[in-house]
Amino acid sequence: MSRLRKTMELNQDTRRQPTGFFMKDKAKLLDSDAISRSLARIAHEILEQSKGTEDLCLVGIRKRGVFLALRLAERIHLIENKNIPVGILDITLYRDDLGIVSSQPLVHKTEIGFDINDKNIVLVDDVLYTGRTVRAALDALIDLGRPKSIQLAVLIDRGHRELPIRPDYVGKNVPTSKDELVDVRLFECDGVDEALIVEKE
Repeated sequence: MSRLRKTMELNQDTRRQPTGFFMKDKAKLLDSDAISRSLARIAHEILEQSKGTEDLCLVGIRKRGVFLALRLAERIHLIENKNIPVGILDITLYRDDLGIVSSQPLVHKTEIGFDINDKNIVLVDDVLYTGRTVRAALDALIDLGRPKSIQLAVLIDRGHRELPIRPDYVGKNVPTSKDELVDVRLFECDGVDEALIVEKE
């Protein structure tokens, strides 16, 4: 499946859901240019750390991590002229707060069309917060095979970790309070590229 077609199909199930409370934009953290620069830098850092593209694979965590992973793969292709496999990971059934989030969770399909055994996997997500999403992603990946290594790339690290998880690649570190949210909006599903601090009202 082409990356363009994959992106179009993903758009069908990445609409924003009501949060249950009112929010207002507080501050812009990243605009379109800043997001582009961050991804370009992360792509270079991944290649430097991995010493090239051999055995390198990207796995995006639904939802917006998938679009970021696809963009990183395109960046790496521009640098190295090599196509990097990109997978889609749904972690819904691996969440430790599943009963709190929803009694009837909406489960999407994990799509990893390559063998992850002995591969260098870079997990990609938009925001790192407590670390529980990443823990669930690690559980889901290990159920699929035994990678040589697993690293983590995030666009924004907002702190407040509850688990001993840290990213290997970060677009921007942002100090936040627990009363704030970080809202990443991507053109593929939101029509705009930006990252905002959002305040609950």
